[in-house]
Amino acid sequence: MTYLITGGAGFIGSALAHELVARGERVRVLDNLATGNKKNLADIVGRVEFVAADICDLPAVERAMQGVDYVLHQAALPSVPRSVQDPLSSHRANADGTINVLWAAKQAGVKRLVYAGSSSAYGDTPTLPKVESMIPNPLSPYAVNKLLGEYYNKVFHRCYGLETVSLRYFNIFGPRQDPTSPYSGVLSLFITKLLNKQTPTIYGDGEQSRDFNFVANAVQANLLACIAPNAPGNVYNVGTGSRYTLNQTLAMLAKIIGVEPRAEYTALRAGDIRDSQADITAARRDLGYDPKVTFEEGLRQTVDWYRTSGAAAA
Repeated sequence: MTYLITGGAGFIGSALAHELVARGERVRVLDNLATGNKKNLADIVGRVEFVAADICDLPAVERAMQGVDYVLHQAALPSVPRSVQDPLSSHRANADGTINVLWAAKQAGVKRLVYAGSSSAYGDTPTLPKVESMIPNPLSPYAVNKLLGEYYNKVFHRCYGLETVSLRYFNIFGPRQDPTSPYSGVLSLFITKLLNKQTPTIYGDGEQSRDFNFVANAVQANLLACIAPNAPGNVYNVGTGSRYTLNQTLAMLAKIIGVEPRAEYTALRAGDIRDSQADITAARRDLGYDPKVTFEEGLRQTVDWYRTSGAAAA
């Protein structure tokens, strides 16, 4: 089969590319390298077709879609703070880009499209864990963009018969997550600071909690979503069903790395939620999703990667 991964030079996209190459599948990556990096594909460069293009360029997306069986749509500007600062760019990439990918997939007759959604769609509702049937309450432009993408996925399934599945990611972390951007995931920032014997910053009191999910679990969910018979038209949480506060997480990382768990605390950021935890009942039932890598094991693997790759010194 031929898989098109939009944003395939990014953190999660490159993890998907590596797994598909290992399985012997044909992989085509479309990425404008705005947040991705070709070095994420360096060890499989001869086994992946790379298309340098932007998902907002519809003709380029249509060309990349030819002969594709499955689309894994990961391309996005994935940051709440960035979307608050620049909502227009966020909308263009995450909303306009997504409808381009959907339209091109429909025109090309692909078998199925799996969309990278976001748990930010739930907003700051106090009920935990979050269940897909809850009414969305987005708190940032990014959350609105990703929720709109879900709606477009559902409508393209209903109106055009395109098989689509939306996955709401909960705080994915792991190797190849860029620590150099101010919009990076909190764990990549924590790890690189601690490895360099620096003090990480925590926004708020550190008691906010997240359902942190190792990237290999998200890869599993995506590939299961490509073939699960009852999945088209639906939205699924992709988390672990557990949660840890940032203070707990910092303490765990400090113990793994062998340093003191110190942090600088500052004001909360606009658009950030307090607590997040996934109910993964539906994903277990319909996709066969079963997150194999625990939080602590994922932290150890991620720390090992930052140590050996030199990324922490970047």
